[in-house]
Amino acid sequence: MASKIKIKTKLTGDVAEVKSLMLHPMETGAREDPDTAELVPAHHITQLTFANNGEIVMVANFSTAVAKNPYLAFKFKGARAGDTMMVSWVDNLGATDELETTL
Repeated sequence: MASKIKIKTKLTGDVAEVKSLMLHPMETGAREDPDTAELVPAHHITQLTFANNGEIVMVANFSTAVAKNPYLAFKFKGARAGDTMMVSWVDNLGATDELETTL
C-alpha cells in the first residue's frame, strides 16, 4: 500500500526545513454519523516521529484535538545533503504508516 504521508524538505546550510502532511481521518469519537445518529468511533494519530539518519529529531504526541489530515512543519540543525529522513506515525487503532526521503 502506498504511504499516506507527504513530505517536502529543504536544506539551507546545515538547517533542514521539513513540511509534512498526513492523510488521516482524525475522528474524535464525539461526532454523530448524520445517517445513523451513532457516534463515529475515535480514530486519530497518537504519535508522529521524524528521524534523520536513524536519530530522532522530533516527536509529536497527538490526541483527538487535531484536525483531519494534519500538517506539521519544523526545522532542525545538523542536517547534510544526502541524509535520510524517516517519518512515521501510529494511531489509536494500531495502524501505522511511514515514509523515507533523502535531504
